[in-house]
Amino acid sequence: MGPGRGFRPHHSEATDKLKEPLPKSIKEVPGYLKRLVSKFFYRLFYIFTIVRETKPWILFLMSFMALFNGVMPVLGSIIAAHLINSLVSAYTASINGMPSEFSNVMYLLIFQFGFIFLNSLVHNIDRILTRISGELVVNHVNIKIMNKAREIDLASFDRPEFYEKLENASREAGNRPIQIMNSTFGIISTIISMASFIVILWAVSPFAPAIVIIMAIPSAIINFSYRKKNFLYVRHRSKDRRQLGYFSGLMTNKDMVKEIRIFGLADVFIGRYIETFKKYFVGLRKLYVSEGIWHISITMLTSIVNCLLYLYIASRVCTGEIQVGDYTLYTGALSSIAGGISSLITTTASIYEGTLFIDNMIVFMNEKKTITPRLAVPLYAKHNTGHRITFENVSFRYPDTERDVIKNVNLAFEAGDTIVLVGLNGAGKTTLIKLLTRLYDPTEGRITLDGHDIRDYDVEDLYKLFGIIFQDFGKYAFTVTENIAFGQIDKPVIPDDIKHAAKQSNSDEFIEALSDKYDTPLMRIFEPNGMELSIGQWQKLAVARAFYGDSDILILDEPTSSLDALAEQEIYNQFDLLRKDKMTVFVSHRLSSATSASRIIVLENGSVIEEGNHAELMQKRGHYYHLFSTQAKRYITPIDDING
Repeated sequence: MGPGRGFRPHHSEATDKLKEPLPKSIKEVPGYLKRLVSKFFYRLFYIFTIVRETKPWILFLMSFMALFNGVMPVLGSIIAAHLINSLVSAYTASINGMPSEFSNVMYLLIFQFGFIFLNSLVHNIDRILTRISGELVVNHVNIKIMNKAREIDLASFDRPEFYEKLENASREAGNRPIQIMNSTFGIISTIISMASFIVILWAVSPFAPAIVIIMAIPSAIINFSYRKKNFLYVRHRSKDRRQLGYFSGLMTNKDMVKEIRIFGLADVFIGRYIETFKKYFVGLRKLYVSEGIWHISITMLTSIVNCLLYLYIASRVCTGEIQVGDYTLYTGALSSIAGGISSLITTTASIYEGTLFIDNMIVFMNEKKTITPRLAVPLYAKHNTGHRITFENVSFRYPDTERDVIKNVNLAFEAGDTIVLVGLNGAGKTTLIKLLTRLYDPTEGRITLDGHDIRDYDVEDLYKLFGIIFQDFGKYAFTVTENIAFGQIDKPVIPDDIKHAAKQSNSDEFIEALSDKYDTPLMRIFEPNGMELSIGQWQKLAVARAFYGDSDILILDEPTSSLDALAEQEIYNQFDLLRKDKMTVFVSHRLSSATSASRIIVLENGSVIEEGNHAELMQKRGHYYHLFSTQAKRYITPIDDING
């Protein structure tokens, strides 16, 4: 039996792991803070891992620059202080008629020049390498996301919350890791500089650094508080952002522009975009203004305190307790400590916010895959032979729904069968095919291949059995040859086979008329000579893909819906030649294609209500008879009506 009623594709446990409920009492606060810190470092470690996976030298570069940027400001301040003191001494000596000390000034100027040049050189090299590493990390993350999307169950794409994860991961994860890493190593630089300046400033006033640090606490609280608020707002309004992308995408979609112009829909979509943005922006504006007012108030208070500390140091200069050059060193140290603390708070808050957004990627990357072999050592199907498939009490409902779209289906498909699935829209035909190919697993029952549950087979190997054309077939911005060759990607591209497949699908005629024939790029997206095909021509290429592959089981979901009746019949004739002893499963609304099938299966509301060949079902005068007769009347006009 299958997973049983109420089965749902397994949701990621990452969401539960990363969510942290607020403490309910004072006693729970320490544990709450401990868990927050633990999760913060977990996210940070995850980012370190991503960067290390990209290129290990990026971490080495960042470590070196953290140390370099931490030491250089302190060294520059010391050089500047000694230079000013030397200038004052040289000036004092000259006006008092004493020997000149200009040589000391020259040495210090040369040393300062070397310091400035080295600092500039290293930072320019760092800027080049940082831009390169940024592109590499973004590329690595995008590849990780694409690889994850490749393996995620098809059922995941039926859940709106999955799209929220995917949208958040794609939007944020590319740039966030390198930003967070730069910020993290920037904090290390700041701490090195601050520690050095605190040691310097300690000589004139051990209380000054403490005062500056205490004054920074309110700013830290506000920064962290509003970073969390901003993250929560953006996450909760993911639907608004997706709608904004959807409405703007409609206006720039080349396939939609004709209908939008003809029906005058532009104002509707632009209006919806503006309306959605207003709802989205009002909350952001409130957050920005509120945070800004708090920062302005704290900045005013901090400026007053800093001014008093500057006056204190100036008074020490006036009393001769410290030299003029040391004033610049100490005030510079004071300014650097204050700026370092401010930077530390802002950067740490930014990292905290960034790690919250990285949750999106963690949750996405931890999305569980359920379409996997049940056996530790999976089965591998025999290829290039006939197969038998059975449906045993199969029922299915889509994720997060309560209605079965397939209800207790029992079927057996034999090698050489030509099966046509018939029924109105929504009867369950395409869903049945998705179950047959194990794009979904049944909610109840089981499907067997050659006597074994299809869940026991290796999934990738199982997929190779099927040559399939879906109703919403792919249209790829590649050359004609590549579009056909996608029918069997592991098969070498053989031009003669490509042309043979095109001839079988009746697409060879229009291909030969294209500017570069089989080398013509399709869709005017990337290449200036790209060609736009009609929907019927695209469908012929999709059929050619099926002919190019060497699959054991052919599955065709409305393969000729965009073709005229003559072209359709020619393709069905070709399929009769192609399939030989293969199993073929058709879905078609044109019931004329069902007349030569060995078996016709009639579906209604997810249940099999009739089964047999054309003659048998017409003789029953049931649902199939009614559908076929109704459709036939549309194409057959009585002679009396023609003669008027």
